[in-house]
Amino acid sequence: MKRLHVHISVDDLDKSVGFYSTLFGTAPSVLKDDYAKWALDDPRVNFAISKRARTAGLDHLGIQVDEAEELAEVAGRLAASGAELLEQKDAACCYARSDKAWVNDPQGIAWETFHSHGEITRYGEDGREEAAASACCADLPCGTDELAAAQKTGDGDKACCG
Repeated sequence: MKRLHVHISVDDLDKSVGFYSTLFGTAPSVLKDDYAKWALDDPRVNFAISKRARTAGLDHLGIQVDEAEELAEVAGRLAASGAELLEQKDAACCYARSDKAWVNDPQGIAWETFHSHGEITRYGEDGREEAAASACCADLPCGTDELAAAQKTGDGDKACCG
């Protein structure tokens, strides 16, 4: 079974947790100092927010799957779309271990499909930004103060960071 995934970066986690808890009529299923997630059945969505080193707003969309076979199926469809596919095995991100496949849609919105197979005690970084940035951002990995400064001055290529 599949579940739509939405991840939004927020400026004020506490205020956003209050807003989305009221909207969804329930508290988050996961709540950390920098992250919250609602695993809802109505609507069927994995809705996450975080206060990370990103600009506030839509971070990425995705499809969460229950089985590795579903991940292979959806990743195959993403690859067939003609978009460049980035696959990750055993990525550590969002307090979970997951196998993932990423693409950017024609508008540049990052889409993730993933199968989680374990929890971890830290947020983690799946490395998507660093892998995508390696060709064009050289030694300035995404999410760092150095890259943010370079982007403000026009020396960093924001598009390469998904």
